Amino acid sequence: MPYRMVCLVKQVPDTRNITSDVLREDGTVNRQALPAVVNPDDLFALEMALGVRDQHGGEITVISMGPPSAVEVLREALSRGADQAFLLTDKRFAGADTLATSHVLERSIRKIGHFDLIFCGRQAIDGDTAQTGPQIAEKLNVPQVTFAESIEELNGDDIIIRRTIEGGYERIRGRLPLLITVTNTADRPRPPSAKRLMFWKKGKSLLGVQDGEERDRLAGKGLLIPLWDLEELGCPANICGFQGSATWIKSVESVKLTARETRRFDTSDQGITGLMNELRNEHII
Repeated sequence: MPYRMVCLVKQVPDTRNITSDVLREDGTVNRQALPAVVNPDDLFALEMALGVRDQHGGEITVISMGPPSAVEVLREALSRGADQAFLLTDKRFAGADTLATSHVLERSIRKIGHFDLIFCGRQAIDGDTAQTGPQIAEKLNVPQVTFAESIEELNGDDIIIRRTIEGGYERIRGRLPLLITVTNTADRPRPPSAKRLMFWKKGKSLLGVQDGEERDRLAGKGLLIPLWDLEELGCPANICGFQGSATWIKSVESVKLTARETRRFDTSDQGITGLMNELRNEHII
């Protein structure tokens, strides 16, 4: 039985390269201060969707909400095997917390139409809230399984999912349609196909093409990634972006780590022995 699947991916700042310019005074992230990458957990979610399609057939639609540059994560998802992609971008989406984000994503999923499975990464590395997936499930009125590690059985509308819990795992039986958030202990994401990578390297969103003839040429080759804004989604402005966000930053404090005491050990046998004794006494080793 083929399945219609939706996979949500996000463009996030690469938190491995944090500098003092990352946070603005209002508490929002200065995304221009860091290089952008695909949220790591989302790649595991996409891999789980691809695994379902490999075994049962079907179609995978990838959605990303973000600035025009987020088309890059959609191109990567398409290079890894997704069938189609949509970019949700509008200045009025900016500054959204998880609540406002889930409103926009829920509207986009409803616009796509029928779905059997929705896959999300467990959480995004720029927020670490793990809230967006469950909020979308609530708005769509579908069941959810979080922290999923693998799909052990899928037969018609019946599904058995293995999910991680503290100290072990549990198996959850459910029925479709269903939303799943996927952990980074799931199957390792496959690399992009070289052929698809070269094809989608030329893919662009509507915002990236101003010339009408160029737009028609890309559309004819299937390289034009559709763009949905506020009007296209029919989403009220008062539930999007800053206006629709219930989370507010009261204050931001930079944490500075300072050494309270320093100890120096020389490189002689006696100094090394002293270091080892110190570490043992402090129960570090």
